[in-house]
Amino acid sequence: MRRRSIVAAALVLTGTVAAQSAIAAGQIRFETDHEGELITITASADMEVEARTVWAVISDYDNLADFIPHMRSSRVLRRDGDQVLIEQTGEFGFLFFRRPVEVRLSVAESPPRRIVAHAVGGNLQSLEGRYAIESLPGGEVRLNYSGRLVPGFDVPRFVSRMAVRSTMARQFQALVQEIVRRDLSARNEAR
Repeated sequence: MRRRSIVAAALVLTGTVAAQSAIAAGQIRFETDHEGELITITASADMEVEARTVWAVISDYDNLADFIPHMRSSRVLRRDGDQVLIEQTGEFGFLFFRRPVEVRLSVAESPPRRIVAHAVGGNLQSLEGRYAIESLPGGEVRLNYSGRLVPGFDVPRFVSRMAVRSTMARQFQALVQEIVRRDLSARNEAR
């Protein structure tokens, strides 16, 4: 049992190191822009993983809070084929600023390549997001994310922009780390 724990810890550490190497190598790109209260986000990550692993992680709605920082809960309320209603809670934060976030998302899945979501309830003024998985010529997989949101926090805009940028960048990085970790684990189990 102790040996399994050591092996599991080594796999987690290796997956984290691999994801951090990808980040250091510039394979994760993250940008935000703003116009008034509207914040746009674009992010992408190139990874040497199986596309099915990327899909499994980004569509693992009930377990997202287990590995996404600042997300307290995420659960499927209803599923009807490729249409899913999800409820999530968490917070946006930057330095000493913290704001709770509650959102209900209407999600349209196009397995195994695309997820499109938009807020249908919660305390954000608006939120739209899209994940797309693309196979690259060298065998790598690119995960793309684009989103638009209006936080509607009662604070200066620059504070809410920094909170959104900081939180979303950490969340995207954690998503990539989990993809790399699960892919490594699956490859090791297949041996």
